[in-house]
Amino acid sequence: MPPDTRSDAAREEAVLDLQEDLGRLLRDLRTRRVGLSSREATRRLQVHGPNELVRRNRRTWPRQVVDQLLHPLALLLWAAAGLAWVSGSAPLGIAIIVVIVVNAAFAFLQERHAERAVEALSAYLPPRARAFRDGVLQAVDARTLVPGDVVAIGEGERVSADCRILTGEVEMDLSTLTGESVAVLRSASSSRVTACVLDAEDLLFSGTSCTSGEVSAVVHATGQRTELGRIAALSQRVKPEPSPLERQVRRVAQLIAVVAVAMALAFIPLGTLLAGLSLTDTLNFAIGLLVANVPEGLLPTITLALAVGVRLLAREGALVKRISAVETLGSTSVICTDKTGTLTLNRMRVVRLWTASSRVDLDDGQLRPPELPPVVPRLTTAAARCTNATWAPQEDQRTGDPMELALLELPTLLGTAQPPGRDQRVKQFPFEASLRRMSTIDREHDQLRISVKGAPEEILPRCTALATAAEGDRPLDDATRTHLHDTIEQWAAEGLRLLAIADRLTEPAGLDAPRDRVEEELTLLGLVALEDPPRPEVRSAVGQCHTAGIRLIVVTGDHGLTAKGIAAQVGIGDADTPVVTGTELDHLSDKQLDRLLATHREIIFARSSPEAKLRIADALQEQGHVVAMTGDGANDAPALRRADIGVAMGRSGTDVAREAATMVLTDDNFATLVTAVRAGRQVYDNVRKFIVYIFAHATPEVVPFLIYALSGGQVPLPLTVMQILAIDLGTETLPALALGREPAEPGLMNRPPRQRGHNVINRVMLLRAWLLLGGVSSIAVTILFLLTLTTGGWHPGASTASGPAHHVWQQATTMTFLGIVACQIGAGVASRSQRASLRAIGLWRNTLLLWGIAFEVVFAAAVVLVPALQDVFGTARPQPWQVLALLPLPLVVWGCDEAWRAVGRRRRAPAARADTTPPPGKDDHLRAPARAPSA
Repeated sequence: MPPDTRSDAAREEAVLDLQEDLGRLLRDLRTRRVGLSSREATRRLQVHGPNELVRRNRRTWPRQVVDQLLHPLALLLWAAAGLAWVSGSAPLGIAIIVVIVVNAAFAFLQERHAERAVEALSAYLPPRARAFRDGVLQAVDARTLVPGDVVAIGEGERVSADCRILTGEVEMDLSTLTGESVAVLRSASSSRVTACVLDAEDLLFSGTSCTSGEVSAVVHATGQRTELGRIAALSQRVKPEPSPLERQVRRVAQLIAVVAVAMALAFIPLGTLLAGLSLTDTLNFAIGLLVANVPEGLLPTITLALAVGVRLLAREGALVKRISAVETLGSTSVICTDKTGTLTLNRMRVVRLWTASSRVDLDDGQLRPPELPPVVPRLTTAAARCTNATWAPQEDQRTGDPMELALLELPTLLGTAQPPGRDQRVKQFPFEASLRRMSTIDREHDQLRISVKGAPEEILPRCTALATAAEGDRPLDDATRTHLHDTIEQWAAEGLRLLAIADRLTEPAGLDAPRDRVEEELTLLGLVALEDPPRPEVRSAVGQCHTAGIRLIVVTGDHGLTAKGIAAQVGIGDADTPVVTGTELDHLSDKQLDRLLATHREIIFARSSPEAKLRIADALQEQGHVVAMTGDGANDAPALRRADIGVAMGRSGTDVAREAATMVLTDDNFATLVTAVRAGRQVYDNVRKFIVYIFAHATPEVVPFLIYALSGGQVPLPLTVMQILAIDLGTETLPALALGREPAEPGLMNRPPRQRGHNVINRVMLLRAWLLLGGVSSIAVTILFLLTLTTGGWHPGASTASGPAHHVWQQATTMTFLGIVACQIGAGVASRSQRASLRAIGLWRNTLLLWGIAFEVVFAAAVVLVPALQDVFGTARPQPWQVLALLPLPLVVWGCDEAWRAVGRRRRAPAARADTTPPPGKDDHLRAPARAPSA
């Protein structure tokens, strides 16, 4: 900003305009500088409502429970229970209802993560405020503040409502709204007009804190009408979309419902009219068909697998708040990441100095004092004075901004004299984001010295001289300014953060001068280049993203060249990667933004506002991407909720951002986010694996009923409904859960992300589950059933209702049950891999599956050997030869699937070799997105 060159008359005119403006505001609010009367405040409270944030459309837990009870899969089971009651099988109906209730309760408890973003915002509002009522300053309930109230705000107090300052000056912490921890100056004397309301120098905002000073201010907005309320309202309007898995599970449920109902409707007339079955037998057939088609264990198994993923991610430093988001991570195609603290360590250190006489390079902070130019002690003193951080070297205690801490440590690193203490400070002009500079006035003998630090592009225009020695200065000419500009561009392009340091002497009379007048005619001491080193693990994580086909977009408030330099160091982008500033983004239309995002794979958005993140997320989602967005400020909350995966910073983030986000990184580390994406892909793969495993048993459960119906009852039912429930909820559950812990297959991060609309269940999966694994199992189980019947003396059409024939039939159904369990073992081992061979993934890597198989065997043995369970499930003790006949079934099922996968690998090998490209490097990874993502 150029120095204030207005005349005294012009400044007086500006003051009069400001007073007139305040007078109009008081008139419009129908108030006075002494505030409202108590009676008027009460009347306005009835009109405007209490000063509090309100959550709208809050879902209640009864509704959530009802949603679980009315899930499409649950509706099928309700239909089966109803048919059981109609047919007189009350115990069976009760058993099915118990299954429904247990599933609903389990899913409800796992998904019960209340949205607390508005409550977190409300926590920023203080319970009490100081307001002028009846002309007297008194403490009032903050909920009773109304527009027109005049309040007093002092050091250590939070602002209760949006206000405009009437008198005084304060320093404010706006981190609850902006995420910036540096205090900013707010004053009644400011008349500067800004484009962003948060930058207005005469406004105070609800939820922010006063760090120093005292003001009186008039309230102009309360409750939901404040900036904090606007964020709360926007956070509520921006509804999180269902995760891809949630949508796909609902589609799967609808598919199963259609298949089950269609089969039941088709075979009921077939059984009654063609096969001559009685109505009771037909209803039993329909119940069995519905129960056999509904995978009762699917929902709890998916929920538990996702819960396991949540626990695994928590150990890695990623806290996932919504359980279904684990799977969404696996489909992430774009990561919009911040720079400071996420790609970098957020640990500033000075690496270079520029002075008029030389350039100083600090090699890991080590430099011998004799090498120092004579102006350096003056520079380090000015830089250390112009800070608010504190550092006690003896105790190694550091508090404050990392950049200011680096400046405090600079005299120690260089061996120069330590600057005087802060007790010499007379006045301070705090850092402001709009001005991008800070200055202090300190006593120095009989004079005052002004020390200024800030962005070079802001400080250099205010400098008229250049320091060449401890006290020697010369005019700052155009040639030097050009050289400085080139140096700044070069250093910024290397990812260094730059500060210009300047000072000048002033007389005590200059204390009352306006800020612009104080911070002019400065002497430039030099440039300080600070490095926030990239996290060492980030480059590898970025490489994994490139290999996995994930786009990376940097959205930061830092300088464009600095952001691009850091991005280049970690492998994001190249020389052609565009840098778009916040101002440039504001001038882009939606179509231009869409074209920019579609044209360039990796982009750096610099000097960006949190509001820009919401626009970027919307544009990317409109193009079909699954977006992960990082953020830390309160006004990041809408963007975090809009993104498919909102990622808040656990260390540097505000409570509002953490509450609005889906995931919180406890270490603020980009590599942790990539680890979470890898875990999400693994969870998604494992969900598909146990879906194949569960669906493989539908065929051998349905085929016996078809045989019964098509034979017109000549062949008895090979399986009872209770035995089906024993399989679906007993023997198959633990192995399915163990498949949810299956280690990742080779090449997990070498394939592109799946498309947003990609089905979790596709045609290949169904063919593998129903025809291959299920078909082989059905043939084996049917042979066992018929063999047991015929060796017991049964012939087609013979009754099995009583006598020895009934015992033979029980043994036959027992063999069907045990045959399905044996085939489950083979299907469980086969389902561990979608493509790789068992040799590649290892037989013993998933010990949980081995324990699940052991439990399956023990449970099945109990069902057929324990007398009490025999009565419940209608089983009988098998003969030794029948047990021996079960042993080869797991090998048969697994062997057929292993051969099928081997054929698939041979077919894919030529295409893979033809499509082989070198691993992505610094530049050529940008060619990866040319291929459309595939499953």
